[in-house]
Amino acid sequence: MRILFIVDGRSPIALNWMRYFCEGKHEVHEVHLVSTYPCEPELKLASFHMIPAAFGDLGKKGIGARAVGVKGLVRRVIPVGVRTGARQWLGPLTLPRAAKSLRALVAQIQPDLVHAMRIPYEGMLAALAIGGHGEGGHTGRPLLVSVWGNDFTLHASATPAMARLTRLALREADGLHTDCQRDLRLAHRWGYPEGKPSVVLPGGGGVQLDVFYPPENIAKGSDPSQGSLTVINPRGFRAYVCNEAFFQAIPLVLKELPKARFICPAMAGEAQAQRWVEALGIGRAVELLPQQTRPQMAGLFRRSQVAVSPSTHDGTPNTLLEAMACGCIPVAGDIESLREWINPGENGLLVDPRDPVAIAEAIQSALRDVSLRQRARESNTRLVAERADYRRVMGEAERFYLKLFNL
Repeated sequence: MRILFIVDGRSPIALNWMRYFCEGKHEVHEVHLVSTYPCEPELKLASFHMIPAAFGDLGKKGIGARAVGVKGLVRRVIPVGVRTGARQWLGPLTLPRAAKSLRALVAQIQPDLVHAMRIPYEGMLAALAIGGHGEGGHTGRPLLVSVWGNDFTLHASATPAMARLTRLALREADGLHTDCQRDLRLAHRWGYPEGKPSVVLPGGGGVQLDVFYPPENIAKGSDPSQGSLTVINPRGFRAYVCNEAFFQAIPLVLKELPKARFICPAMAGEAQAQRWVEALGIGRAVELLPQQTRPQMAGLFRRSQVAVSPSTHDGTPNTLLEAMACGCIPVAGDIESLREWINPGENGLLVDPRDPVAIAEAIQSALRDVSLRQRARESNTRLVAERADYRRVMGEAERFYLKLFNL
């Protein structure tokens, strides 16, 4: 099958999903990639193209130092919420031009299936390029659209243009992939017809259990922490992650548990994070790290006992599943989609992500209660193996592709 992916080529979620089809261990697939951001994907691709959308070409003239410099300047000067809002208003204006380029590329590649991973802005771009309303009418290529955790709850109603383009993407899609039942329900509310093909699978294809697994010194009924009190926040800086509340919770935890330590991947270089650390006087207990590789993230999860995800909008975060697979107990925002995975008090704790006191109390409870962590670890490693094993999930995804191809 000749597959054209339209994704943010920097995304670990998208790369993890595409890697399965590039490896060709089960079926022979010809994989083409259109990225909306500059990237250098380490995948076996038949072709790679960059079509910027919603300012994905900021710093385009150099994927190296110049691009990093531009991106770093933006991160230092403009808060993440402001950046997200600006893209929601102005990003749709960039799509018609990008769609013209994508339409020509689709005509050249002649894919058997087009898969756009997330609605803003890749699904919107694909709908404009190959949908029936566009120049020359529908291309006849089946379009699969993936919904990521905040497509509906954060982006869809942000502006009139975002709402219109969300409905367009769902109307033009021949198949839909969501990572939670909640988003399938919301998709129908936003216009995806009942009865059209859909599948609910973890967004990044699930968890590679040969990479993400518990510490080797775990034995049944034992606690591997050996007195360590380590908390990880793997979410980085996003508009829907309440990092201010998380950092405000840290001194409250340290007051009760002064030996606790906090690891924050993908936060190095975020000026706001550094200001919070300095203002709260918590530098001795906090480690702001750069972006990590998947094996590095697995190692950090195995060092930690608690994984904090203080988000207000989410589907099923891959970092949540990876943390659970490595034996961490999750402390997460109390969101409908996460209740599909977490039973509060049994395999995790759900809190108001905007409340530093609630976050701190949940972290303290998790760090102090060894038996809770043991129960959660046993439950979560089993749950991830049953519902989110990468090979099983991606096998089901491949079967869904074939179903759409044969429509």
